[in-house]
Amino acid sequence: MLPLCLAVLPWGILCGSLAVQNGFSALETQAMSLLVFAGSAQLVAIELMAGNTPLLTILFTTLIISSRHFLYGLAIRHKVIDQPFRWRLPVSFVLTDELFAFSHHRKAYRTKVRLIYALSAGFSFYIAWNIWTLLGIVAGSLLPDLTHLGLDFAIAATFIALVIPGVKNLATLATVITAGVVATLLKSQGFQLWLVTAALIAMTVGYLISRLQAKEEHTQ
Repeated sequence: MLPLCLAVLPWGILCGSLAVQNGFSALETQAMSLLVFAGSAQLVAIELMAGNTPLLTILFTTLIISSRHFLYGLAIRHKVIDQPFRWRLPVSFVLTDELFAFSHHRKAYRTKVRLIYALSAGFSFYIAWNIWTLLGIVAGSLLPDLTHLGLDFAIAATFIALVIPGVKNLATLATVITAGVVATLLKSQGFQLWLVTAALIAMTVGYLISRLQAKEEHTQ
């Protein structure tokens, strides 16, 4: 997790500075990272709130962006379902994209030692995210607009690093390529729901290809 903690340094600084420069207080900005703990949702929410976007739009947008965590929970449910609630609750809180990427080992979360290991990894990321947010708050208060430095590329770089190792079959490759192409085209046209639409189309393409492959294997 430590390399990923460093990878989101510019992301956290951008989040903290962007919030401060859009009228959020230091306390509000830090509280968002402490309580919400979702980088992409935080950045989108900050920009929407700063633009006086209606509350329902903000809630719907952040819900869609964060809905992937529901799928993460379903994916590891069979590994933690037998664990007491006092273990499952903190695991669910720190189950970020980064921790989920390391959750595919068949024995993950199965024993107390592995649970402690997972929580240590997850909370190390949580601590790092809040430290980087604090640095962003300080930077946003002392320095000019940081959005022109390209710090937001850290978001793309981090997700690329997480996604690429998981591309192991044609269906996943098709999903990734479709998502990238559709998202680029829709955003360039100014379509507001470009992210949601691209995700839905890409998942549909991946699902259809996986079903087609399974059917071919069955006929053979």
